[in-house]
Amino acid sequence: MRIAIPREITAGERRVAATPDSVRALLKLGHGVVIEAGAGEQAGFTDNAYRDAGAEVTDHTQSLWFDAGMILKVRPPTDEEVGRLEKGDILACYLQPAQHAELLTKLADRGVTALALEAVPRITRAQSMDTLSAMANIAGYRAVIEAANNFGRFFGGQMTAAGMLPPAKVLVIGAGVAGLAAVGAAKGLGAVVRAFDTRPATKEQVESLGGEFLTVEIEESGEGAGGYAKEVSQAFLDAEFALFREQAKEVDIVITTALIPGRPAPKLWLKDMVEMMKPGSVVVDLAGEQGGNCEYTEPGEKVQTHGVTVIGYTDMPSRMADTASSLYANVMVNLIKHLGGAEPRIDMEDVVTRAITVTHDGQVTWPPPELPAPTPPTPKPTKPTPARQEEADAPRGKSMDAVMITAGLLLAAVWGYLRFQAGGEAGAAGGEAQAFVQHLTVFVMACIVGWHVIWNVSAALHTPLMAVTNAISGIIIVGGLLTGGAIGDAGVTPAVVLGLAAILLAMINVAGGFLVTQRMLKMFRKG
Repeated sequence: MRIAIPREITAGERRVAATPDSVRALLKLGHGVVIEAGAGEQAGFTDNAYRDAGAEVTDHTQSLWFDAGMILKVRPPTDEEVGRLEKGDILACYLQPAQHAELLTKLADRGVTALALEAVPRITRAQSMDTLSAMANIAGYRAVIEAANNFGRFFGGQMTAAGMLPPAKVLVIGAGVAGLAAVGAAKGLGAVVRAFDTRPATKEQVESLGGEFLTVEIEESGEGAGGYAKEVSQAFLDAEFALFREQAKEVDIVITTALIPGRPAPKLWLKDMVEMMKPGSVVVDLAGEQGGNCEYTEPGEKVQTHGVTVIGYTDMPSRMADTASSLYANVMVNLIKHLGGAEPRIDMEDVVTRAITVTHDGQVTWPPPELPAPTPPTPKPTKPTPARQEEADAPRGKSMDAVMITAGLLLAAVWGYLRFQAGGEAGAAGGEAQAFVQHLTVFVMACIVGWHVIWNVSAALHTPLMAVTNAISGIIIVGGLLTGGAIGDAGVTPAVVLGLAAILLAMINVAGGFLVTQRMLKMFRKG
């Protein structure tokens, strides 16, 4: 198939639908690529770069459209461009089908298959074709750059010999892809960042980037289908506006990103909020193309009102044309691969293809039918593996061992106490019995305490624990030397044998502890 990439003629649009790298990828798929001369100049891609990549570069706009089977664009086609399309052509670009019903009718009448890239569903296998997320990421970052360019102070706090400067306070409304990109960029510049979103699920994402998540007291979720926001109740809006009015008196920069698919942008930053802001503050409205979230926004313009700069640029991604074009072109390659690669075809049974196809076979196919909500699969009972069964049985077995050991020690203590009573309180027998009970008591308490200490240590820490126990083993060795070294006239007694055994076992533990410690230290040494 012959793929055509015309030059964008929409005012202010610097992006292009193909880059030299994407041209090479399309050629590998078996397609021919023709580029209109000058199509990539504003994005930094020269005609020679396209030629070197293997594309044909032409000055004849009419033939470019006439010979192509697929046309890749960024902006929706103008009436003049629609007139150049022929029956059976595939057009892929941003179409905004919810707002451009008349355009869809014109495309259907000409028998064009139109693919709206902003309609890509947010499902896992369609992520590589999600241009909205890619462009929103750029827009959020660029919003912070535009705000910094129009803000008269540092973003981060500064401590100088001439005095200390506080950090700027930034409020981001809407914590979608663009909002999170703005939070990360503003935080990276050192600002104090706050964010608000009607979707509670975004709280952790904001906090993970170092921002503070603002909430209202009303329990209501603004989570819509596909991860987008939905309209909320008036009570929630009233509480939201009260929060914004409090923030308006404190923050220096406001970045709004709130959009509802298929609807005009909601008005969230009202005129009185702008008027409450300090002189020199900045509002960057990323929803300008859909009417704006700020009541003072002029789409595509930068205005000054009440000492506040309100930026409503509609071409934020286009202001980073090189990066935006590269990401957009990659999406186009992924789209063609999804449609079949070497032989693209429209499969209306495929969920992704059906969602983005807005005209086909002379019919307007927008909006696509709603998909039924997937039912979570019922987990099947699985027989535990021997390892998992062992883990499951381990606590039970250890508990039984602990009970048995404790019971045995208590029986030994009782036996010692009875022996003490039988021996009496006077004479050598009484003294021996009393000493035995004292030693046995210490032994029983040490066993109980030691058992519980080891029990509460995670298995992952048993190795370093072995290294630490060298100190305890040293005490045991000293005690064993005092007992085992007392070989006198009595000869080798049971006490001497136990003392020597204690020395041997403790020395094994000490040697093992040193070996383990040495091995651990080697792991942290640089090669």
